[in-house]
Parts: sequence; structure tokens; C-alpha cells
Amino acid sequence: MSATQPVQPKVTEREARQVAEAAREQHWRKPSFAKELFLGRFRLDLIHPHPLPADEDVRRGEAFLARLRDFCENEIDGPRIEREARIPDETVRGLKELGALGMKISPEYGGLGLTQVYYNKALALVGSVSPAIGALLSAHQSIGVPQPLKMFGTREQKDAYLPRCATTAISAFLLTEPDVGSDPARLATTAVPDPEDENTYVLDGVKLWTTNGVVADLLVVMARVPKSEGHRGGITAFVVEADSPGITVEHRNAFMGLRGLENGVTRFHRVRVPASQRIGAEGAGLKIALTTLNTGRLSLPAMCVGAGKWCLKIAREWSGVREQWGRPVARHEAVGVKISFIAATTFALEAVVDLASQMADEDRNDIRIEAALAKLYGSEMACRMADDLVQIRGGRGFETAESLAARGERAVPAEQLLRDLRINRIFEGSTEIMHLLIAREAVDAHLSVAGDLIDPDKALGDKARAGARAAGFYARWLPKLATGPGQLPGTYREFHPAGHPDLATHLRYAERGSRRLARAMFLAMARWQGRMETKQGFLGRVVDIGAELFAMSAACVRAEHLRATGDHGREAYQLADAFCHQSRLRVEELFGRLWANTDDLDHKVVQGVLSGTYTWLEEGVLDPSGDGPWIADASPGPSAVENVHRPFR
Repeated sequence: MSATQPVQPKVTEREARQVAEAAREQHWRKPSFAKELFLGRFRLDLIHPHPLPADEDVRRGEAFLARLRDFCENEIDGPRIEREARIPDETVRGLKELGALGMKISPEYGGLGLTQVYYNKALALVGSVSPAIGALLSAHQSIGVPQPLKMFGTREQKDAYLPRCATTAISAFLLTEPDVGSDPARLATTAVPDPEDENTYVLDGVKLWTTNGVVADLLVVMARVPKSEGHRGGITAFVVEADSPGITVEHRNAFMGLRGLENGVTRFHRVRVPASQRIGAEGAGLKIALTTLNTGRLSLPAMCVGAGKWCLKIAREWSGVREQWGRPVARHEAVGVKISFIAATTFALEAVVDLASQMADEDRNDIRIEAALAKLYGSEMACRMADDLVQIRGGRGFETAESLAARGERAVPAEQLLRDLRINRIFEGSTEIMHLLIAREAVDAHLSVAGDLIDPDKALGDKARAGARAAGFYARWLPKLATGPGQLPGTYREFHPAGHPDLATHLRYAERGSRRLARAMFLAMARWQGRMETKQGFLGRVVDIGAELFAMSAACVRAEHLRATGDHGREAYQLADAFCHQSRLRVEELFGRLWANTDDLDHKVVQGVLSGTYTWLEEGVLDPSGDGPWIADASPGPSAVENVHRPFR
């Protein structure tokens, strides 16, 4: 290998899986609605009645939202941020004075101590004015320094950093590298213990897509500690001062959306970090990151809810005044179905986020799957809603807000929303990775009892014991998938009050769908066994079905909660009914595609593409992308470019 090429750890596919497996939470100490859903057990009692926040949490949260709304209306200039591709210093200064940096930090450390529910409401509000500011605040608090320190930090670390994070210091999270994305086993950044100072690590490496990294004061950095005497080694988390000698922000990245995002490339060269700034034990970095994301992922779908609400407002107002063929376009069915989809999906997505957030606040359920489903479902559905809004707006949807205003029309940034939302299907775990992550959790019960049977490295004795365990588990579990409450007409009757649409029928469908899904997963495991993990198309559809069933359940529970409290109950029932009907059509299509699909044919085509069989199909065009390297050189060493680190002033 050339000395100019990045040095990557040599990792086999099996080793990569082992690293990922070791990082996930191994045990389920609390119940989980979504986990039970994938097992064919529809535990409505875990989410109904809808959990409620404490009165004091509501008072504190609503008071902050009122102050934040006033700030957003009067102090944030969204078009300026889009035009200049920067968040002004005075805007960030105002957010600091408002306490927005410390929304999730305890008052003990100078924060506001908001619940997850109100933190998400705040992000949806500020994100509707400027998605870049929403991303700034989310990255700072959901995955930056505050959350991992709150969960894993020492008392000394909390005392040192949380007051700063609550008031003045912007934080960033640095995991991704130029040649390392969702496969952290190949992480190349190192933190080598100093042989002359046992209380110091020396960091070397390059990090890519460092959201907030260009302006950050504090960094959470994931680096590999080599195994040596006295050091267990492994991927480890550190809090690092962003202005430490040897740190260079080499580039501020520019994107198709979120133009105000302060995201860059950061190089570490011989950066000395005290051992007191290590978060948790050596080798615990990935577990810390994944555990942090269990609730941190909820911030992203919260902003997707805000996007859906804005889409609905613009679609309603525009479609009522724009006429075609003698009547408003909303009255034409082709447009009306899009408006219905936006309205119903916004209601359901808010139900999913609020339910998962309230469960996170109560901390009586394990919500790792629910949060992941919310992120997956929210990011996909928000993009669909934004695309429908652009279509409803027609040519004006494709035109920029600045151009619209210049010729005298309302500056509706529909095309900007579409660009800004697109990253959400990649941020914090791409859709494809979320499918695999959720699928792994969904089959955890099966692997716990039968995993050794399909593990080629297990001894015959281990396989025999696993067979006995599996026989006992499936003897008890499989018969329960044959029948259930969803087949009884009177089940869930409280969801069909007089004068309201019948939501009970949708819950019965969800219960039957849960058992049907569990049976499909069992058949697939029996059919493919150890090759199951390669059937990513099948697993993706399984997860998408689970997401729809979860969303249907949350929508029904929210509608009944609103009806019981007298808060738009009748309208909520109508929206939940519409969403469930739409969702059921998607579920049936997904069930059909579990076994009738083009996966095998697609695989053959891909093999042909990669082998060059179809290069003739590429003829007749020119490639404007140039001939540079696909992946930039990330070899360790001193920086050769100007430091573009720009803390807010």
C-alpha cells in the first residue's frame, strides 16, 4: 500500500458483525411494544391509555415554547440563512440567552430540564423556521456532549462540561470518517496511550461530516485505542476541546439542502487528551453511541412532524385559491388524495413521535425499536409529503422562494423543504441501515434461543443445547400465532364510540398483522437460516410492515386520547381512520412482496452491472464529475491547509 493512502484496519465481514453485535444492548430489562409486535404479540396495554406528562413538565415546557415562538417569529431570518448559507452569530447568541442550548440539560447544571416531548416540540417549531438551526440544536443535544455525559459521564465530567453546554458551548459528534460510515469496525482514528504519561491519550485521524464541527467548542470523538498491557483497547469515546493544539477543521462542506449546516472535515494530529476526558471505559464507545441514539433519534422525526404540519398548511391555503377548470384544485381528486395523505400522515407521525417521546420520559418501556421506527418512518414519509407539496404547487413548487418573491408572489420555500428533508433518510442511520438495525432487534428472541443452531463456529454440543431450547420456545410460541383478539368482532370496542369512525377494526387488523408478520419471519428463518442476514430486501419489507402497524396503533391511541380529553376528538378519529385505511393498503402490498418480488433477478442484474456486462448502456453521455479519487486521502499527519474553525461569537 502506498504511503499516501489511508491505513484502514483489515476487517472481515464476520469481524465487522461481531463489533456491531458487541455494541448493541444485549438484554431487554423493560417491556417493548414494538419488540412484542414483531413477535406476534399485540400488547396494546403498553401504549394505551396514552401516557401523559406531569403537570409541572407541561407548565415548564409550554412556557419555554411561548418564548421560543416569539424568538422564532422576530429574531430568526430563515431566508437569510438560506441565502448566506450561515446562521448569523447574533441568532446563536439569542438562542444561548434563551436557554435553547440546554433544553435537555438538568437545571442542576444550568439547563431547562425539558422532557423529551417538549424538546421535540421545540425542535419542530424552530426547524419550521430554519431547518439548519434545528439541526444545530439537535446535533448539540441529542448526539453531542450533553447526552452521552448525562448517561455515562462521571460526576466530575458533568460538573465540568454540562454547565458550559447549557449556556455557551456548542458541541459536535465525530464518528464518521472518509472511508468509514455505518461500519465502525474499520475506524482508523486512533487514541494511543502516551507511554511517558499514563494519564494521556494521543489522537490521530480524520473525521468527515462533522455536524456542528466547524463551529463547535466541544467534541465527542470516537477513536480506536490499541490493545496493550493495561489497556483493553477498542473504540472509545472522548470529550475533546475543539481548540486543542493539533485539531484543524480543513473544510466546511456544502450540501444540496441545510445550507446553514456547519458541517466539515476535522483532522487530529498528535492531539493530547487527558484520560479524565474519556467517557466510560475503553472499548465502550460504540455502545455509548448506540445507547445515546436510542432517544436521540427522536429529534429527527420530530422535525419531520413540523415539516408535515407546514406542508399541510401550504397545501390547504394554496389549493383553496388556485383554480383549474372552474374550481379549486383541492376539489380535483388527483390533488385531493395528496392533501388527504399529507393530513393523515402528519397526524400519525405526530402520534408516533409523541407516544415514543412520552414513553422515553417515563422510562418504563424499552423504546430502542420504537425510536428507530420513528426515525425510519418519519424520514421516509416526510420526504413523500414534501414531494407531494411540490407537485401540488406545480411550477411554483419548483421555483425558489426568492424568485417567487422577486416577481411579486408569496415566497413559499417548497423546493427548499424537499432539499432540506432529503438528508433525513441518511442522517443518524440511513434507511437501509435502519432496516438492518431494527430487523436485528426484531429477531433477537429467535437468535437468543436458536442462534447457535445456525452459527457455523459453534460446537455440536452447543448446537444440541440450542436445539432443545428452540424446541421448547417454538412449542409454546407458534400455537399462539394461530388465533388472537384480532379475530373477535368485539375486541377494542372502546375505539368505536358512538358517532365516530370505527378504529377498533384497524386495531384488530394490526393485531392480526402482528401475528401474520411473526409467522412470515419464522418461515423465512426456517428457509434461509444463516443466510437470513443477506436477505435485506425481505428484512426491509418486514421492518416497513412493523413501522406501519406501529403507526396505525399510535394513531388510534392518540385519537382516543384526544376524544377522551375533548380536544378535537371527532376530527382526530377521522384522520386516524383515513391514515389506517391508507396504511393498510401499503401493508398488504408489502406482505405480498415478501414472497413475490424481483430480489433474485435484481441480484443477477447487479452482478452484470458490476462485471461490466451493461457498459454499452452507458454510452451516449458525458460524465461531468471529473476524475478525482472516490474517497479522499485520510492518512494521518499534520494538516496542510488553513483552519476554518469558526466558533460563534
